[in-house]
Amino acid sequence: MTGYHQWMKEAHSLERLVDMLRRGNVVVLSGAGLSTESGIPDYRTPDGKRRVTPMMYGDFVASATNRQRYWARSFVGWPRFVAAAPNDGHRAVTAMQQRGLLRSIITQNVDGLHQRSGARDVVELHGGLERVVCLQCGGLSARIDLDRRLREANPDFAVAEYELRPDGDVVLPEESVREFRLAHCLVCGSDLLKPDVVFFGESVPKSVVARCYAAVDQSDGLVVLGSSLQVMSGYRFVLRAAEHGLPVAIVTRGVTRGDAQATIRIDAPLGETLAGIMTTLEHELHAAR
Repeated sequence: MTGYHQWMKEAHSLERLVDMLRRGNVVVLSGAGLSTESGIPDYRTPDGKRRVTPMMYGDFVASATNRQRYWARSFVGWPRFVAAAPNDGHRAVTAMQQRGLLRSIITQNVDGLHQRSGARDVVELHGGLERVVCLQCGGLSARIDLDRRLREANPDFAVAEYELRPDGDVVLPEESVREFRLAHCLVCGSDLLKPDVVFFGESVPKSVVARCYAAVDQSDGLVVLGSSLQVMSGYRFVLRAAEHGLPVAIVTRGVTRGDAQATIRIDAPLGETLAGIMTTLEHELHAAR
């Protein structure tokens, strides 16, 4: 396909996506690719291969040594992760919600950037890193409070610049990890504190899945933003929409597992593309007044 014909195809796909959003009652499913422009890396390369191997749930609960490794790495990465700000893509999605175009926002991300951009009623499919849960007693607490306690327990812990990973952690030398002291649950005293997110090897709560299915079933279409859909937790909603004959639009860089089900497929930068779509919709709204 020549460059011109590719451009025409992309332009036509963009027009169809604008029309789909214009009609409203759309569900957005966002993935890590939406947050890369905020400085948070995604999990996979453009061809769908995993960049990093995160800690599995079974490994995390198996030993205090593994928890020590996780929290040491997360402790170093957390300040940069929490400092990330919403980008044009997040702001465009929020603007669409505020104008009543979206039925629901479902995110696979754990960074809270949709909410920080002003979005409301966001379904966090995989939870959120700003909360911590005790696996022993079920108590919930704020990550900011745990971070303070970890700093008090590790006042001399050497913090250097390391490459940030998608879950907000970094890779540390093992000798550094061995020096790190864990904090314990303030309710029951257990060291089984875990970020309130779904680890690899865990299942998304059935109630959350049911809520997302219901949103898709009652919508007029699904728009996937920045996800390769390699994991079933998000891909199942594409399959659900396709099963119901609903249009599925996918906007992301590189190939996705859902390309066969997509009725609209756009390979383009998220922030620029979504901001442009919102500008078009805003102009139409003002012209109609």
